[in-house]
Amino acid sequence: MPSYANRYISSLTRETYALILAGGRGSRLHELTNWRAKPAVYFGGKHRIIDFPLSNCINSGIRRVGIATQYKSHSLIRHVNRAWGHFKKELGESVEILPASQRYGDEWYCGTADAVFQNMDIIRHELPKYVMILSGDHVYRMDYGGLLAKHVETGADMTVCCIEVPCEEAAETFGVMTVDEEKRVRRFDEKPKMPSSIPGRPGTCLASMGNYVFNTEFLFEQLKKDAENEGSGRDFGHDIIPAIIEEHNVFAFPFREPGHDGQPYWRDVGTLDSFWEANMELVMPEPQLDLYDPTWPIWTYQEQLPPAKFIFDNDDRRGMAVDSTVSGGCIISGSVVRKSLLFSNVHIRSYCEIEESVILPGAIIQRNCRIRRAIIDRGCEVPAGVEIGFDRKVDEENGFRVSKKGIVLVTREMLTELSKKLERQERESKQLA
Repeated sequence: MPSYANRYISSLTRETYALILAGGRGSRLHELTNWRAKPAVYFGGKHRIIDFPLSNCINSGIRRVGIATQYKSHSLIRHVNRAWGHFKKELGESVEILPASQRYGDEWYCGTADAVFQNMDIIRHELPKYVMILSGDHVYRMDYGGLLAKHVETGADMTVCCIEVPCEEAAETFGVMTVDEEKRVRRFDEKPKMPSSIPGRPGTCLASMGNYVFNTEFLFEQLKKDAENEGSGRDFGHDIIPAIIEEHNVFAFPFREPGHDGQPYWRDVGTLDSFWEANMELVMPEPQLDLYDPTWPIWTYQEQLPPAKFIFDNDDRRGMAVDSTVSGGCIISGSVVRKSLLFSNVHIRSYCEIEESVILPGAIIQRNCRIRRAIIDRGCEVPAGVEIGFDRKVDEENGFRVSKKGIVLVTREMLTELSKKLERQERESKQLA
């Protein structure tokens, strides 16, 4: 028989509507987000970033979810329709896409708070007691039931989910909270240059994860007030939270993984370096993010594909992958792949060496290529004989983007320009001859 605690949390999740904010561009990912919003960026071999907050909702028992979209949302909407379009409204469950549609004026979504404000009528129609607002561009696993239970237990008007991070990492990146002994928020600084440390924990601060729980009517009241404030930036971190912490009950909820005392897994894969590092963590023997855990599956859309195939077993041409993750539809033909993550339908031709690289769906690596510490975007066809990741100057001359830590990003547009450059050089060489 289910325990009272489980029934209590199940009741809370049924009374909750989750709104995932998925309209962000993710400009620090550069060309990876030229044609897709950050929540639609591929991650982990077969998923997209949006799959993580969505899976957290479903696994937590929250089955009424809205997704606010805006920036270049086509691939995101297509993915959500394919992967998450099977929920039945008549059964009290739904995953709905809420694009910016100028419902309350002539403006598109002008900030995180405005994105919720413009969808108040849709949320109200669901009659939820609580509204959970989630960031759509972070990778983590979390049971939201504990967050909801703590929100009710403390009598909070708003609860901010937070995580401990180094001050250096949080500077100009995350909202930072100062709390009292009861975890009540006494101060909130949005992306400060010098974050305040946790008392007794120098160098560590309490950063907002961008996840909030509100009592529904309280949320609507604050959104209406904010909408009437002409000087507001329409943002939860900049405007809503600082305006309410003095007179209302705003509490922090530190994110913890059950059974673990250490830092929980949570990644803001907002830069090329952090994106590459987070994917590389998954090829470790025992990664902190366990995508193989059947008790907390990360759902996604996956087309029906044949198994991965490794062919040729000659001394000079052996198809193999070591310490790597290889998805369905991949063919490694007489090449060696080490410490890399290959998404679906990647084809690697013979005599290639691939090391510590993330190769997105549908990429083709032609013969005799050497690739190291690189991100190869979807649908790229890397010409035969190209070396990537061995000489920063050469990579930059070839038009590839190289990050601060030396990670090389390659896209189809870059390869097109490189092909034109090589053709010009070949013509000029023939003319000189």
